[in-house]
Amino acid sequence: MSSADRPSSTYLVLEAGRADRQYWPDIWRYRGLLFILAWRDVAVRYKQTAIGIVWAFIRPFLTMVVFTVVFGHLAKLPTTGGIPYAIVVIGGLLPWTLFSSVLSEASASVISNGNLISKVYFPRMIVPLATVLVVMIDFAVSLFILGGLMVWYLIVPGWQLLLLPFFVLLALLASLGPAIWAAAIIVKYRDFRFVVPFVLQFGLYVSPVGFESAIVPEQWRLLYNLNPMVGIIDGFRWCIVGGASPIYLPGFALSLVVTAGFLWLGISTFRRIERGFADLI
Repeated sequence: MSSADRPSSTYLVLEAGRADRQYWPDIWRYRGLLFILAWRDVAVRYKQTAIGIVWAFIRPFLTMVVFTVVFGHLAKLPTTGGIPYAIVVIGGLLPWTLFSSVLSEASASVISNGNLISKVYFPRMIVPLATVLVVMIDFAVSLFILGGLMVWYLIVPGWQLLLLPFFVLLALLASLGPAIWAAAIIVKYRDFRFVVPFVLQFGLYVSPVGFESAIVPEQWRLLYNLNPMVGIIDGFRWCIVGGASPIYLPGFALSLVVTAGFLWLGISTFRRIERGFADLI
């Protein structure tokens, strides 16, 4: 038999590091699974509820009312540029709620999908990423509160409003780093899931949600921006009311650095621990 008549051979090549190089392209290939998981979470969240997705409107609205009464009317905290206190609160509450919701739900996502992770291969990072799509639906509904308040107080936004999606993206990135890190750590140390709600509760009061960061003494403002949500919340408010609530640029730059650092830490920790998820779960 001539060499031309011989059947072609198939070779299996094992190449060190190939799985790591294919990890991010695999996330794109499995994007359908990401959307399926997100849609499942949306359906489960609002299944057998009386008012459904309206809860995404009610929760931030009631929180805004409480903060406005406590900080605006009882504590009488000042606002810059004569901004209505309800606008100050909603401008801080929306990005904070986005941040806290992603961190809360994504951190517990790997454990709650343990059966899927132990049986089927796919890039595990898809699981916490799917929660982002769910949270974004709630966030989009909450934006109606912001629009209604701006109409009520006759606030006309400037060109800065065009940059609002940029600060929304920053809030997502700021939450993803700690969320992905916590999702991996909770698989290894289950009791850590009790720490996340405490950290979020503490973070709500040390972040400028019910007040403006300008009330922090000048000598402490840069240190205060080690909390990455400080610069992001300031930027969110700036997009709404413009120069009446300016951005503290050195602090904003520091917030970006801290956000990038947490994102790197989260991804690197998750990638290191996820190889043993199936055994740990």
